[in-house]
Amino acid sequence: MKSQAPDHPPLRQLVLKIHSRCDLFCDHCYVYQHADQSWRSRPTFIRPETVRAVAGRLAEYAGARSLESVSVILHGGEPLLVGPARLRDICAELTRVLSPHTVLDLRMHTNAVTLNRHHLDVCREFGVRVSVSLDGDRTSNDRHRLDRRGRSSYDRVVRGIRLLQEPEYRHLFSGVLCTVDVANDPVAVHDTLTALEAPRIDYLLPHSTWDSPPPNPAGAETPYADWLLAVFDRWEQQGRPMPVRTFDSVLSTLRGGPSLTEALGLAPSDLAVIETDGTFEQADWLKTAYAGAPETGYDVFAHGFAEFAEHPGLQARQSGLDGLSDTCRSCPVVRSCGGGLYGHRYRSGRGFDGPSVFCGDLRSLVEGIADRVTDPSFSPAVLSTPELRSANLELDAVLLRRVQEHLTPEPGWPDAWRLMVALDSDPDTAPYLDQVLGHPYVRTSLQRSLQGRADPARFMSLAVTAALRAGVTCTLTWDQPGSRVHLPTLGTYRLDAPGRIEVGVTANAFRVRGDGDPEGTTVRLDGPCASPRWRPLARLWAPDGPLIDDADLYRDCYPAAVAPPPAGEEFVERLREAYEILEKDAPDHDRDPDAFHPTVLTPLEAGSGVQLGEHGFGALGVAVDVEPKEFARELPRIGRRARLAALRATADLHRLGSPAGDLLDQADDRLGRQAYDEASRALTALTLLPERELTATGAALVARMWSQWAGHRG
Repeated sequence: MKSQAPDHPPLRQLVLKIHSRCDLFCDHCYVYQHADQSWRSRPTFIRPETVRAVAGRLAEYAGARSLESVSVILHGGEPLLVGPARLRDICAELTRVLSPHTVLDLRMHTNAVTLNRHHLDVCREFGVRVSVSLDGDRTSNDRHRLDRRGRSSYDRVVRGIRLLQEPEYRHLFSGVLCTVDVANDPVAVHDTLTALEAPRIDYLLPHSTWDSPPPNPAGAETPYADWLLAVFDRWEQQGRPMPVRTFDSVLSTLRGGPSLTEALGLAPSDLAVIETDGTFEQADWLKTAYAGAPETGYDVFAHGFAEFAEHPGLQARQSGLDGLSDTCRSCPVVRSCGGGLYGHRYRSGRGFDGPSVFCGDLRSLVEGIADRVTDPSFSPAVLSTPELRSANLELDAVLLRRVQEHLTPEPGWPDAWRLMVALDSDPDTAPYLDQVLGHPYVRTSLQRSLQGRADPARFMSLAVTAALRAGVTCTLTWDQPGSRVHLPTLGTYRLDAPGRIEVGVTANAFRVRGDGDPEGTTVRLDGPCASPRWRPLARLWAPDGPLIDDADLYRDCYPAAVAPPPAGEEFVERLREAYEILEKDAPDHDRDPDAFHPTVLTPLEAGSGVQLGEHGFGALGVAVDVEPKEFARELPRIGRRARLAALRATADLHRLGSPAGDLLDQADDRLGRQAYDEASRALTALTLLPERELTATGAALVARMWSQWAGHRG
């Protein structure tokens, strides 16, 4: 009988203590200066047999849980104290054992005091990314981070960072860890770290509990929030030159995304700790709570990661909202705050069942960031569909300008960009460029290019398509990575093979030359298609009906899989019948200026119904076997969702993180389902929220919803 897979999230990160002593004597260190003093009984450095046992256990677990990758963070004490030779042996053993089973992501957290080229050559050999602890400028850093003889560590740490920034090691530098001290000048601290060109900054609250509260020399109500918000303001003024994990996590969760750190948000813990003697521990910052707090009773010689994952302490850190106190669950910022770091909730006699000792600071920080990034201004896009389309088109133009900065070095791109600028500058041709930029899947390609590597071929084809539509003669050349050249809104051209291509545009025609077709093939758009290489997109009805798009490379943005082209005449007939039913049952739908009229319908796998995806305004995914009555019934409801999503893409409707977001979803959905009593309850709750929770645009949307509710009720 096959055993069931565990239902808890897998462990993906291991903090491996490779040395238990340190060459600094930081007075805020959670390992040496707090309640738990178990370091005194640990071996000074990890033994080879322990490393072998750790690697074997982790490889076994990664295989059993089918983990694509695992992170091993070399830690201490101070990990550099093992020396370059022992460091290499550790990295080599972990790589040898784990690489056949999963991708190994090796990292190291260090104070960098003794960092030298021998260490970094080992890191370069095994791809170990290095984070450095530094608390800001010299005065700020030396407030706590002195060596055992009471001397400054600042110059030695900066020297290590400068070494990391040399060309052969720069790719290894992953960022700086900075512990907040509210006695330090926040702007001076941040400016110092910015000047050091830290690729990422992680501001850490000092480890504290209700029994040992954090320092508050000025007696301020929320000193840590005030300090971090001063840094946030400076970071914003700088144009956010590097990621700051605390801020990025709050910004992500405010917009409904995941938390990026265990210190904030509701994401389950995926972390294990192994000490130099091979014992499993929970997160080692629990040492601040009480002696023995991180202990599990497990070790790698007798236990595996799967057993450790069942430990009640770890399970408590994976229980999300259910694992929080009543105070936290009722807090409006809980999804961003997550109750704070688990260890910061500790109080004698109550354990970890309570809010964080930083509770007021965390709420003030989240609300302060939300207030700073929420645009309260009014957007006309809430008033009409044409305004909404215009706002989304402007967003696409903004995103394209950002993408083009990444494309500048690409061969051929400067010519394409000059062409698009010229088209946009001419009132006669600008509408044709807008038609192409407004194609919903252009938004998908823009967003993905900003999240990863830009797709030059995609944006070269955009320029060609706009020129074709405008009737502007041009010639562009680029490297085509695939054998399909898709011209959004027009169709797809098939190459013999990927490679360098030249595309020449004339009035209503284009010619493609490539390695497999040196003479070129001409395709005319104003007559019968004579080339088997060209497959134009069909429309549901001519000339202005929605496109049946089953070929765009970026149409794979739905919760369900797209159907392979061609979709087939049966699919088109189903849609035609659906629109006939809609016209019969809701004759005013087609004439309603605020009704949703899809511009692109994309076939999805059978059984997937009607779907919205991650794309611009106007696209719908529709199952190839959709029942016409189902489509006609679902279109008004899903059209409301599409309008709301498009409005949210271009305007803030409420203060980020506000309960107004969920209430707007509920009201919109209930109106779409004609569940008017439920819609009324959601709208009433929105109306009763404090005025600051809704922006001017959000308030206008609620007013429109009330009008729609009243119209249907009447």
